[in-house]
Amino acid sequence: MSDAAAHIRRDAPDPLFPASGPCERASIAPYCQRVRMMVSEERFRHVMRVAALAETIAIANAFTGGELRATALAAVLHDVARDLPVERLMELAPPEHDMEREHPLALHGRAGRAIAVSWGVTDERVLNAIEQHVSGPPPGDRVAMAVYVADVSEPGRGVNGEVRELAMRDLARAYRRAVANKVRYLRSHGKAVHPRTLKVYDEFSDQQS
Repeated sequence: MSDAAAHIRRDAPDPLFPASGPCERASIAPYCQRVRMMVSEERFRHVMRVAALAETIAIANAFTGGELRATALAAVLHDVARDLPVERLMELAPPEHDMEREHPLALHGRAGRAIAVSWGVTDERVLNAIEQHVSGPPPGDRVAMAVYVADVSEPGRGVNGEVRELAMRDLARAYRRAVANKVRYLRSHGKAVHPRTLKVYDEFSDQQS
């Protein structure tokens, strides 16, 4: 057992760490501790809910053992950069277009990927899921889709319950609905939509036409 995993158990019960879940695994526990030091308590609670839901979605969709671990680790790491100052976000992930310059929080996926790499993460499935949880991955990337869906539909958000339920039966359909919901919400509120999100949304629209 890693020192971090043992620490979690010694301090139990810890309200931020569930009694079971990805952070109970020795290979993932050290990352949980690192993320906890990088984000607020409220953000960490969100991370734990996303990790638990992403793992449940992966199991329901018969992910392989490797996919399951990648999903759990990516979910734990997905918001590691979310609470960083704007200046640090831009250092880790220089904006690629006007939307990211005007809305620097959109950088936290790519910034999170950079942090994960600096922590020794090499699995491209994990890195892609961290990076793309903001804008949406290309259709077919099961690990990244599971993390994206879990992020937008975890119970603490109070929205997208139908997406969460659908993901237990059909992850691909749930992902399409999650992207559509996001684009419609942003447009209805006059907010910018990330170009990568629009690309995925347009691909889905082309398939249905």
